[in-house]
Amino acid sequence: MPIFEYVCGECNHRFELLVYGSTQAACPQCKTTKLEKQISSFGVGGTDG
Repeated sequence: MPIFEYVCGECNHRFELLVYGSTQAACPQCKTTKLEKQISSFGVGGTDG
């Protein structure tokens, strides 16, 4: 279940959302489904040694 970053096409709200399977994402502010998925960065953990 990945976390995606979106920008709303209606109100320009930027948010992250945990998406389950084929769930349709919606803006938490205006409830539209007109969203643009953003390329988000991710961290990779590791240890020196």
